[in-house]
Amino acid sequence: MSDPMVSAEWLKDRLGAADLRVVDATLPLLGQPGHGRDFYNAGHIQGAVFFDINAIADLTTDLPHMLPTPEAFAAAAGALGLDPAATVVVYDAHGLWSAPRVWWTLRSMGYPRVFVLDGGLPAWRAAGGAIETTESRPTPVTVAPRPVSSLVADLERVRDGLADGATQVVDARSAPRFRGETPEPRAGLRSGHMPGALNVPFNLVVGPDGALTPRETLAEVFADVDLARPIITTCGSGVTAAVLALALARLGRDDVAVYDGSWTEWGGRADTPVVTGA
Repeated sequence: MSDPMVSAEWLKDRLGAADLRVVDATLPLLGQPGHGRDFYNAGHIQGAVFFDINAIADLTTDLPHMLPTPEAFAAAAGALGLDPAATVVVYDAHGLWSAPRVWWTLRSMGYPRVFVLDGGLPAWRAAGGAIETTESRPTPVTVAPRPVSSLVADLERVRDGLADGATQVVDARSAPRFRGETPEPRAGLRSGHMPGALNVPFNLVVGPDGALTPRETLAEVFADVDLARPIITTCGSGVTAAVLALALARLGRDDVAVYDGSWTEWGGRADTPVVTGA
């Protein structure tokens, strides 16, 4: 399968298979109250486990939902029954918001067969898919840490890529935030963007139905990005950066790195350059 997405009908045909795992990766939208588990408890795909992005994270930093250590991830994924040999389908309750973050997380930890449900839970409901409200009780498995460091960018890798011009940094934030015309939603962050970064707002790759935009349209959206050169995606906190990484995977670039700290880290420091304007 060359596409990182699967349809609701594809999943309906395979739901319950021994080699399939379904993961609910819902986070509230930015500024929305509540917890992702609230959405899960209200109704989730039958057999799905809940992946808590804020809990399966590095809890030693004040940066939001940073990747945990490979060992901590392996323990959490094992408890959820996420066998690396299985096919894993990730979705969220909004359509396409936080599921790509877990898609990227699993891939960055060595899972080879991870896909996102196109259109998420709304598409599943529309297709008449089975819904339940009771929490799934998976059989734990042993997961060996297998990090794929090439898919994860830290501050120094981003800084070096911008300095030498070899790497394109693509920012998923809205154009007004990118240009520094509106304040950041998180307090204490400077407004603007990294010098040399490109801007592709993530909403341009997601349709009104919460499905990922078709390949031909994505090619137009990413017209200013050279698909033959290295790419790092970034955003506010590493969530919608993964949406861009997913979209680029649909265009054949499944090696795109995500800047985990994103603007929360870069814009919150005094030693990182920030510019405003287009």
